Amino acid sequence: MLLDMGKITEAAKYISSKLNKTPQFCVILGSGLGAFADHLEEKIEIHFFEIPHFPESTVAGHRGKLIIGTLKGISVVVLQGRLHYYEGYTMDQVVFPLRCMLYLNIPNLIVTNAAGSVQADYKPGDLMIIRDHIKLHGDSPLRGMNIDDFGPRFNDMSDPYAREIRALAKECGKNLGIELKEGVYYYMTGPSYETASEVKAINILGAHVVGMSTVPEVIVAAHGGMKVMGLSCITNMGTGLLDQVIGHEEVIKAGELVEEKFIRLLQTIISRWSGL
Repeated sequence: MLLDMGKITEAAKYISSKLNKTPQFCVILGSGLGAFADHLEEKIEIHFFEIPHFPESTVAGHRGKLIIGTLKGISVVVLQGRLHYYEGYTMDQVVFPLRCMLYLNIPNLIVTNAAGSVQADYKPGDLMIIRDHIKLHGDSPLRGMNIDDFGPRFNDMSDPYAREIRALAKECGKNLGIELKEGVYYYMTGPSYETASEVKAINILGAHVVGMSTVPEVIVAAHGGMKVMGLSCITNMGTGLLDQVIGHEEVIKAGELVEEKFIRLLQTIISRWSGL
């Protein structure tokens, strides 16, 4: 664990050397949603491979860049892509970038993702505020020796997606004329899409959408005391809800279709949130 902390420190200090001040927000962009970073001002772009010990994203639709910039004067750092367990990374590697953000004392996190609907009334193109999540996968990014500098051995998960920020996001959506769902995200490790029976089971357990990311990052963020908001872009219907085959190209295209309203919504949320 000491070696891991040394790597986190080295990577975070490299990122810090590019900063003029501590960003207010970290934004993690999911599949097909990377265009948000293109609208930042005063941008500094860093490829993941330039940062010491940073794992590289291998998934199409994830550009693998860390972008430092401002949005209406608000300092933000954006991860244009993320790491996934299915890529062969350990949980520690999956959350390595997020731990660097914690080391830098960034207080707020926005996680976004592409997700499949397990509800017949959640359609591709919908945006969903994440209210809570379900993770039945046994591995955890907090497994092993606890890093006391980041948080307690046993951390609270009663409100991982901050209630007040969910309310703010819904208000922003209403003001923009953007309909927002609110529901539960179910975490699967992938990379296989779910079977029809798994989709039925996930629905019975109370989830609305399913995806292969986000939850490890949110667990670590909650452990470290960050305030978190999660936003899912519904890109496809789960297996069995429609008579069709699901593929990653479909996910990327669906993300691009909601690009304009997704960007407007995030910009507005960040602007309002920064004033709290």
